[in-house]
Amino acid sequence: MRCYPDTTVCCGAIVPDEEDDSSETITNPTALFEVLSKSTEAYDRGFKAENYRQIDSLRVYVLVAQDAPHAELYERQTDGSWLLREVRGLNAALSVGARCRAAAGGDLRPR
Repeated sequence: MRCYPDTTVCCGAIVPDEEDDSSETITNPTALFEVLSKSTEAYDRGFKAENYRQIDSLRVYVLVAQDAPHAELYERQTDGSWLLREVRGLNAALSVGARCRAAAGGDLRPR
């Protein structure tokens, strides 16, 4: 089963899933973002998050509340564990640790 996040960031060349004839699925995301709603929150936090953590290239995934100024950022650590950082409030800022730089031809590669 494939999971489709609300937003995907991919640093480097996009590697499509060879089993997906529509070419809508990539296998090497760097960061994924999910906007939580009442109808999807349990699925996004549970099944999807568990599957995201199995993606080797994934460094960050972010859950954004739809009804409050609140976001949770999960960052993969060097030992493979995940660190949670939260921000709350309208003046809060969130910095995503996965960094990409623009290269020739608009290709993005990790720094």
